[in-house]
Amino acid sequence: MTSDIDTNAAPSGAGCAECDADGGFWVHLRRCAACGHVGCCDTSPGQHATAHFRESGHRLIQSFEPGEEWYWDYVDESTFEGPELAEPTSHPADQPVPGPAGRVPANWQDLIHT
Repeated sequence: MTSDIDTNAAPSGAGCAECDADGGFWVHLRRCAACGHVGCCDTSPGQHATAHFRESGHRLIQSFEPGEEWYWDYVDESTFEGPELAEPTSHPADQPVPGPAGRVPANWQDLIHT
């Protein structure tokens, strides 16, 4: 399983790559441990981290939230401890949750998956 982790892969950005491209918003961010793709969590409208797993087969993600270091394995559906990834290990601490600032609609709670 650790062969599915590239500790040198930099994150693709400070936010969800697809949400940034289409002007969407996210609730929480997840980072692919294999390639660094940053996508939004399954609570977010786009669910782009899971979509990345389905498209790429990259099974391991790490939280991209400040202060969180946990990993998730989509295949085993379990959390685990893993190595430290390349910096930065989270989105900027001043980025709001949900985010990003200026793109979160007032009715965002009606738009998320629970």
